[in-house]
Amino acid sequence: MRRLTGERRVGHGGTLDPLAEGVLPVLLGRATRLSRYLMDLPKAYRVEGRLGQATDTYDAEGVVTLEGDPSGITLEELRDALASFEGVIQQVPPPYSAVKVGGRPAYARARSGEAPRLAPRAVQVYRLTLLEYRPPVFVMEVECGRGTYVRSLVHDLGLKLGCGAHVLRLVRLRVGPFALEEAVPPERLPQEWRERLLPPDAALAHLPSVQLDEAQAQAMRHGRPLALPSGPTASQRLRAYDAAGNLLGVLRKEATGDLWRPETVLAS
Repeated sequence: MRRLTGERRVGHGGTLDPLAEGVLPVLLGRATRLSRYLMDLPKAYRVEGRLGQATDTYDAEGVVTLEGDPSGITLEELRDALASFEGVIQQVPPPYSAVKVGGRPAYARARSGEAPRLAPRAVQVYRLTLLEYRPPVFVMEVECGRGTYVRSLVHDLGLKLGCGAHVLRLVRLRVGPFALEEAVPPERLPQEWRERLLPPDAALAHLPSVQLDEAQAQAMRHGRPLALPSGPTASQRLRAYDAAGNLLGVLRKEATGDLWRPETVLAS
């Protein structure tokens, strides 16, 4: 995208595994400041997994570390096991992941022969839907929150069933409102990137909005907090516009009172 657009500042809305494909929102210029809000959006995946083998990368590109016999696992047993991973769960990221361990990505440590020690963390799994079961292969859809590793879900599923499991194929179907049906394959970007551009506030569509008068807009541009009525929204963030409808950035509510502090400012 840097080469195509000539824009030095290019970011994205969530890392994809090397084996994975699917939706990857890309941000240009000042819009890169909004990547944190894309990271917070729920994501949906279709994953094809294989029971009977666990690997060190938790996917088909890794070395087999455990083998078991999945032939006796019934459809109901698989469904029951999957149901135990819905909700807020504790999950350990894969050893081959971008999570930092002592300032270095875990995958860099793993590739150099280390065994990175990763702590469990709370993640949200909104939905797990089993679509197919052709033993030992299964296909499911996963809807999850920030920081959830589908590879870890499949790996942990294999451990729960006692036979091991790993990912064969992973497709990200959606990031918030951005769906696979509307995405463009990389090879078509040279011809289509201009017509695919969206305004920056497309990344903030999930946030309620507020329009500021000129004095308030000027205060926000200079990073000063604003006193705004809380109104009907329970959101802790607002996307803010000036009187002409230009996006100024994002305001975050202070812990007490009606004070809103500029969290991200796009307009100078």
